[in-house]
Amino acid sequence: MLQYTLKVAEIRQETQDTVTVVFKQPALKKIKYHSGQYLTLIFRINNRRYIRPYSFSSAPGIDNTLNITVKRVPGGVVSNHIADCLKVGDIVEVMEPMGDFTLENKGINGNSRLILWGAGSGITPLLSLAKFALHHQFARHLTLVYGNRGHESAIFSGQINELQKQYAEYFSVWHFHTKAIVDAAYPYLIQGRINPQTVLSVLKKEGDLGNTVHYICGPAGLKESVKKVLEEEGIGPKQIFSEEFKRVANPKDFENVITRTVSLIKGGKEHAIEVIKGKSILEAGLDAMIDLSYSCQTGNCTVCKGKLLSGQLKSIRSQETMPSLNKDEYLLCCSYPVTENIQIIVD
Repeated sequence: MLQYTLKVAEIRQETQDTVTVVFKQPALKKIKYHSGQYLTLIFRINNRRYIRPYSFSSAPGIDNTLNITVKRVPGGVVSNHIADCLKVGDIVEVMEPMGDFTLENKGINGNSRLILWGAGSGITPLLSLAKFALHHQFARHLTLVYGNRGHESAIFSGQINELQKQYAEYFSVWHFHTKAIVDAAYPYLIQGRINPQTVLSVLKKEGDLGNTVHYICGPAGLKESVKKVLEEEGIGPKQIFSEEFKRVANPKDFENVITRTVSLIKGGKEHAIEVIKGKSILEAGLDAMIDLSYSCQTGNCTVCKGKLLSGQLKSIRSQETMPSLNKDEYLLCCSYPVTENIQIIVD
């Protein structure tokens, strides 16, 4: 896993609780990435190592800098550190870009229509995708459906407006605001949430869906609403892609999971950690101050994989697809003990 150090060039206040961190590209070895991917930042705060992935809001070949956008999470150690403490000139350690929420190799062509569905900070990778797709005319038309509480919480509203002006024939936007006051002067501003009824309404106004490709990023409820309607309208899974910022699991999945002591072997040293019911092995290991490798924490990147030597684990993931793993390999971020005598070796 390649790692770099980046210098903070600018910090932009997007909304009251959201900032964009602008990094300079390294002078010699430029970081290559695809629109829609994420950058993993590494911090040491209060003598503990924290690793957090943040989606790019910049687009390669369009922005000269590497931009990530961070929304403050109540009680979030890293997001609050970035919002309150990070400053221009600081050096930040990062991992190489990762993620497959991208436009490449998705069967998109010049006749395709892209529809991006987002809410809140889920707009971050969607903006990256939109800028790249519009600039390179990646598809015939692009539609953004974006939900917020109101104008004051809408991240990137200025950039989205500029893109609409620049690509008026190719780019349309539907804004859904829960606190909006309906105004005839703004026909694409709709009061309410993005729910199955409003999704269906947008799709009917968009017309033929046969050659559409959909990207979804936002809260679990948004993803469920959009996917449910798309599937009912005959849109196949190869036309629907989603990104998750955090893992959402069904409580029923934990019925056979129990609190157990798990043995983690790293660098030849064995650590006995208590994994409380509901916590993943990764979370328990980090709480025990073991320096484990990880990134996305949603089960996509495989950085946190380990090999099971004994015992039985249960994998609980919210994504439909499973990354390619070798025999007896598990992702610690979504693995839970179901038996005694569990022993895992990690890099």
